Amino acid sequence: MAVFGSSQTEPDSPDWDDAERAGRTFALAGLDVVTGGYGGTMEAVSRGAAQAGGHVVGIIAPDLFPTRSAANPWVAEAIEASSLAGRIDLMMEMSAATLALPGSIGTAAELIISWNINHIVRRHGLPTYPSAAVGNEWKEVGRALIDLVGAGKDDIHWAESADEGVSWILQTGRF
Repeated sequence: MAVFGSSQTEPDSPDWDDAERAGRTFALAGLDVVTGGYGGTMEAVSRGAAQAGGHVVGIIAPDLFPTRSAANPWVAEAIEASSLAGRIDLMMEMSAATLALPGSIGTAAELIISWNINHIVRRHGLPTYPSAAVGNEWKEVGRALIDLVGAGKDDIHWAESADEGVSWILQTGRF
């Protein structure tokens, strides 16, 4: 289960609490959790999963992020990627679903890769990958891509809240 989100999320904020709860819920459902491995949302998700007994994988990229010295303390398995594309590729390969929590341009890249994979598999008549995006910001990005480049609206579940996105992913049962 890959979870994407901001490296700037502060502890004790509503977004942190949502991320920690998402990690915990996925771990309690028996899913490994994969994140970008650093701070913010990635740390909150990792903490929630680890405290619930889940296995947490962090895909870090030291060459890309030289000021980030190591994975957050909740990561059980850190894997180094040599590039941003390699990092996202590893996260996608290691997961059966994706959840995009609030974030910035890096989270947008991760969400769009997940969306693009669904576009490709749908066009080949295959089932899409459970992918949910949380919040109005991602809905706005989605509307623009749907309107401007014809992206498939139904290739991503547009969730109002983190809890809704997590529940939707778990209800798909595709793990």
